Amino acid sequence: MVSIAMTRTPRPGSTVRGSHTGKPVMALLDLLGRRWALRVIWELRAGALTSRALRQACGGISPTVLNDRTRELRESGLIALEPTGYTLTPLGTELLEKFTPLVAWAERWARR
Repeated sequence: MVSIAMTRTPRPGSTVRGSHTGKPVMALLDLLGRRWALRVIWELRAGALTSRALRQACGGISPTVLNDRTRELRESGLIALEPTGYTLTPLGTELLEKFTPLVAWAERWARR
């Protein structure tokens, strides 16, 4: 049985996976921890992509999962659907910038 927290978009203040308090960081981790969510954000880093191009960039994502993730990320204000395709919002761009130190750390980690 799928829990209610897994079937709707995580929101601060609501019960989310791993937290009954719904603290904002827990809601964010629930959202970003969903299959393909980070990859969708990452693939939009260079600019807008149509649904087809985003699916190809993600390689292996099913249309159903892509639709679920883009819906959740849109509801969360991290991506938007523009005439040119899916794009990061200013909030999504800010989140991606927060990952820059993590990417650098992961590179150092991989070299050790």
